[in-house]
Amino acid sequence: MEKIFTVTARVEAFTWAGLLIGMFLKYSLEITDLGVWLFGRLHGAAFIIYFFVAITSAIRLRWKWWCGILAVLAAIPPLVTFPLELWFRKRGMLDPGNRNRNHA
Repeated sequence: MEKIFTVTARVEAFTWAGLLIGMFLKYSLEITDLGVWLFGRLHGAAFIIYFFVAITSAIRLRWKWWCGILAVLAAIPPLVTFPLELWFRKRGMLDPGNRNRNHA
């Protein structure tokens, strides 16, 4: 579960970045809408997958309730899931050996 959370958090952030670049190319430079077309679809799928993985991770890894909510909310602003994943890792929340540890 730890690896799945890490991968989905990073993919969600990467697709957000791609979508932002695509929007810049489409709306600011008026070059192409291919980035919005492609990354809009990829990010939509990544967002939904991340949402369910975050909830499942919170349950299986026994995070405090606010950590689970924070993980879900991190998908809303651009590029927040990646630093959140790093912060969770630093706190030991993604370490399978620390499942019973208090993550306050």
